[in-house]
Amino acid sequence: MKKSRFTDSQFVAVLKEGDAGVPVVQLVRKHGISTATYCTWRSKYAGVGVSDLKRMCELEAENSKLKRMYADLALENAAIKDVVSRKL
Repeated sequence: MKKSRFTDSQFVAVLKEGDAGVPVVQLVRKHGISTATYCTWRSKYAGVGVSDLKRMCELEAENSKLKRMYADLALENAAIKDVVSRKL
């Protein structure tokens, strides 16, 4: 996945500016982002603080790690069942 050029605190700062009443067109020009990016950030991170955002990123990373572990174990389990069924 591509690394964002914006940090968590920058996400929050841009969204707070938008909440303060700065027009979206002016906001996206100032920060060099597209309106689609701003809308995506607003839908994902609206009302979230910097600490909450960091915690959410940590949880997403842990979740993907656990999903990979489960996939590996499920594949291993299927292979073992296949070997056992051939012996019977």
